[in-house]
Amino acid sequence: MRQFRFAKVVAAFLVGILLVQLHACSGGSQANRKTTLTIATVNNNDMVIMQDLSKEFEQANPDTNLKWVVLEENVLRQRVTNDIANKGGQFDVMTIGTYETPIWAKQNWLVPFNNLPAEYDVNDILAPVRDALSYEGKLYALPFYAESSMLYYRKDLFQKAGITVPEQPTYDQVAQWAPKIHDPQNGVYGICLRGKPGWGENMAFFTTLVNTFGGKWFDTNWQPALNSPQWKEALTYYVDLLGQYGPPGVSSNGFNENLALFSTGKCGMWIDATVAAGKLADPKSSQVADTVGFSRAPIASYPNGSNWLWAWSLAVPASTKSPEAAQKFVEWATSKPYVQLVAQKQGWVAAPPGTRKSTYANADYKKAAPFANIVLKSIESADPSKPTADPVPYKGVQFVAIPEFQALGTQVGQTVASALTKQVSVDQALQQAQTEAEQTMKRSGYIK
Repeated sequence: MRQFRFAKVVAAFLVGILLVQLHACSGGSQANRKTTLTIATVNNNDMVIMQDLSKEFEQANPDTNLKWVVLEENVLRQRVTNDIANKGGQFDVMTIGTYETPIWAKQNWLVPFNNLPAEYDVNDILAPVRDALSYEGKLYALPFYAESSMLYYRKDLFQKAGITVPEQPTYDQVAQWAPKIHDPQNGVYGICLRGKPGWGENMAFFTTLVNTFGGKWFDTNWQPALNSPQWKEALTYYVDLLGQYGPPGVSSNGFNENLALFSTGKCGMWIDATVAAGKLADPKSSQVADTVGFSRAPIASYPNGSNWLWAWSLAVPASTKSPEAAQKFVEWATSKPYVQLVAQKQGWVAAPPGTRKSTYANADYKKAAPFANIVLKSIESADPSKPTADPVPYKGVQFVAIPEFQALGTQVGQTVASALTKQVSVDQALQQAQTEAEQTMKRSGYIK
């Protein structure tokens, strides 16, 4: 009996030791466990730099591990939209824009940035960008870089043709210049423009063209206006200009494809996002860095709608399991010290543009970026509340700020691309686009 009692005591003692050890191991694994943040971003140059420099964040925050999902623009938009709408929780940080932010904030899909530290200096963010990323007075995304649109041109080709480019050109002038610099036998095309279908690809540029030609997507009663004379004038101009003086395969070219074409000397002109300026002016990434010229986005009859406003921004979805760690990363990647870090590692010409007053006040940046003043003027003059000649019920320069536009804009973008490739006529494309818009607006309850 005594031996039995002794055995029980020993067993209890051993079990106790085992439990202590298990508890210690469990506590240690908890203490050593890292938070993994999955970041969805676009395959643009500035985001590639961010991914590379994020090692600095991980070193400063050893408890956080970053996992990157880098996608082509149209794919990114589809993936993050599906994930956030379905509360999938795949991503902790999403790269989104000025279109999605207020719409998703209204749905309570995003975590607001309520308690930014004083050193973040939120008032340093350019006011149009800050406003575009806010909903009911709260910021729901922080801008990684912001952009308007502008005209890039080859100064050497223009000088040879005897052309002087004003700071504010017109679309009539662009049409006159294109044939004078078009030299396909030597691999140079008069103009490059977005042709790849997508609400944020070809329709970003084309909507600004419609705006400045005096057109609009909808009237004040939400009736679609895509079969209007202004849309016909804009689409005819676009199809004719690219058909005669654009590169082959133009309907496959989005921002990145045109950037590659221009930077290798194959485009005489290119109208697109101001963010490309730093890349084109950098001899490390551009064969035409010494000859690229910059001016405002061209205008036609209505100047205000010709230059867009966009910010590729970082947001934290409400479905994340690590909101504090995610917001900490977003603050780091959009901060003043991050801008300085890029300048230190890549040179000031590569600094994220369009977001902070302090960047444009920096003498080193202004010296390295001959385009800085034009970019700043373009962003500050963009007015999403007055994008069209006639009053309209929506905001947005290169998009219409309603949830339905993502699908509708892409659908119309495919129709515009079919006109560009001559599968349908301009008139057929516009009638088809009008029908698509009417069906969408009826189905969504905007019109009867």
